[in-house]
Amino acid sequence: MSSPSNLVAACKELSERVLELVDQGVSTPIILIDGRAGSGKSTLAALLQNQLFKHGESLPRLIHMDDLYEGWDGLQAGVDYLQRLILNPILAHRKASWQEFDWSIGERSRWREFDGGTPLIIEGCGSISRLAASAASLKIWVDSDESVRFQRWLEREGSDQFFGRWAAQEVEFYARERSTELADYTVTN
Repeated sequence: MSSPSNLVAACKELSERVLELVDQGVSTPIILIDGRAGSGKSTLAALLQNQLFKHGESLPRLIHMDDLYEGWDGLQAGVDYLQRLILNPILAHRKASWQEFDWSIGERSRWREFDGGTPLIIEGCGSISRLAASAASLKIWVDSDESVRFQRWLEREGSDQFFGRWAAQEVEFYARERSTELADYTVTN
């Protein structure tokens, strides 16, 4: 297991691996980026998407788990939604169609589609489950110190109102799914 010490170094190594998969004929490599809230998953995913676009032939599709959860108690529902409406169709070589969750109105709204044919990056808490891992080409765990993660949460959310509630879901999910053990790479941020 590789442990790049920062996101830029990790991005370079991961993009090389994804491009190797494409060169080997994998038309839709699936890359899962998981870790606790505030660990740096979204940043790594954006860096990886840009790096792959710069050196590849098309813009990789990026899906944020935040768009799949059904609110603050929706970690597991988002994981199930990912599997059912995105991963299962892609694995069956069909078009995936799903609705993003609109946090401002508290319901699913905008429809999205993906046909495959380019790398698919899925980032967010719960993206590496045992079921999703079997579909993935690469699985990356992003790790960060709890105090750093909490500070990032405060900066992003403006308060700690939902931090404990969300963290409890993470603890339960990661204990059950053993996501860190399923990861091919661990990135420390």
